[in-house]
Amino acid sequence: MGGTLEKIRDSEEKLLFRTYGRYPLGIAKGSGNRLWDVDGREYVDLLAGIAVVNLGHCREELAEVMAAQARKLVHVSNLFYQEEQLELAKRLLDTAHFSKVFFCNSGAEANEAAIKLARRYQQRVKNKYAYEVVTFEGCFHGRTLATVAATGQERFQDGFMPMPEGFRQIEWGSSEALEAAISDKTAAVLLEPVQGEGGIRPVSGDFIRKVAEICRKRGVLFMVDEVQCGMGRTGKYWAFQHFGVLPDIMTTAKALANGLPMGAMLGTDEVSAAFVAGSHATTFGAGALVSAVASKVLEIMKRDNLPGRAAELGDWAIRRFRSAGEACPGKIGEVRGMGLMIGIELRQSGKEVWEKLLRKGFILNLTQEKVLRLLPPLTIEREDLENFAQALEDALRTS
Repeated sequence: MGGTLEKIRDSEEKLLFRTYGRYPLGIAKGSGNRLWDVDGREYVDLLAGIAVVNLGHCREELAEVMAAQARKLVHVSNLFYQEEQLELAKRLLDTAHFSKVFFCNSGAEANEAAIKLARRYQQRVKNKYAYEVVTFEGCFHGRTLATVAATGQERFQDGFMPMPEGFRQIEWGSSEALEAAISDKTAAVLLEPVQGEGGIRPVSGDFIRKVAEICRKRGVLFMVDEVQCGMGRTGKYWAFQHFGVLPDIMTTAKALANGLPMGAMLGTDEVSAAFVAGSHATTFGAGALVSAVASKVLEIMKRDNLPGRAAELGDWAIRRFRSAGEACPGKIGEVRGMGLMIGIELRQSGKEVWEKLLRKGFILNLTQEKVLRLLPPLTIEREDLENFAQALEDALRTS
């Protein structure tokens, strides 16, 4: 790489906590489905800021909203009524069966809010001292202490003991394990319809419907984490909508404001009764500027039918990547996903293949050491995915 990146690296060593293992790129600018590094090299972005910029980088329609709103009102705190929040809430609630929304700044905060709401619902509405949340092996729910405890992976908990109590993790896909885990102390079950960090693992329809049934039968809240898999990525606005279930609570974030920090927790009328003034709060959640942008994001998604586009293009891409595996026998174990949330699981460590693809100009992610994770903007062109498939075949043949 050029000297510019070296200077950036040197500055970072002096200035920032070492909490990230950076990719060997310094990004200078973005436009649509492309990124350019500090040395001027162009890349096809198949990661979208980890499922964040669903509408692509620096979209002009959103830039215009940002500029106009920045001259009108940016922040006054949630002590005041704000029309921008209400417009956003209407658009967001129109996408699903929920009745109320709480806005925050991130997916972890949305999941924290859901955990608090589940506990308070059981303890103040149902008058039942239940507080445990059941989660599943391979999940990822955030980096706060509570959401790290919910995630239950040792690598995220290392050095942060003791973990907050009240979380139980069970085998992914086992309704028998779920039945056994639920007790009179269980407040809720929290499930990702598609595990992202876990290697792009979609839940089966039979299992998620069984989870919903068990929760209803046992008086436990059914919560879904759609921080990564929501906002049209899987081919519907929300991944749970593929399966005919109706969760009590849902969390989302990432793509909600296409790059500006925003999260949300949505719930039914029944569960929303658990929160009253002072139960929960946020300083920056749904400020006027970010609300105006998120509202425009939802308007564009509906206008351009981006969930439908993700479904159609994702189906084609999964078939195409499977054919790449057939062209390179023994190299790909499985291609799985929903819509434009796709995992290509290799039969060996994926680092070498990932590095070759990066050198060829494709930005994507490697998770679970051997799963190539694709989360491109929902506006990605088929030609870009075809070129990636050809580059993948070349990389596999020489690895």
